[in-house]
Amino acid sequence: MSDPLSKTLSEKLTLTPNFEDADAFFAALTQAHTGLTRAESDALNARLIFVLANHIGGSAALNTAIATAKAAHATA
Repeated sequence: MSDPLSKTLSEKLTLTPNFEDADAFFAALTQAHTGLTRAESDALNARLIFVLANHIGGSAALNTAIATAKAAHATA
């Protein structure tokens, strides 16, 4: 994210670990996927994304989150 606007917006996102209990979240997420087919698992992930996006609400934060995730994929 070399674009100055993206850098400014990304500073508004919490990008450092911020979980109350990361291990418990990971366990719950893993458990939610147990027994699902790949298609069902993908659908669960999509629903979860929409639930969390709705909770966040702000377009700027959501667009920055998308750009941040995409940039992380490009460098992986």
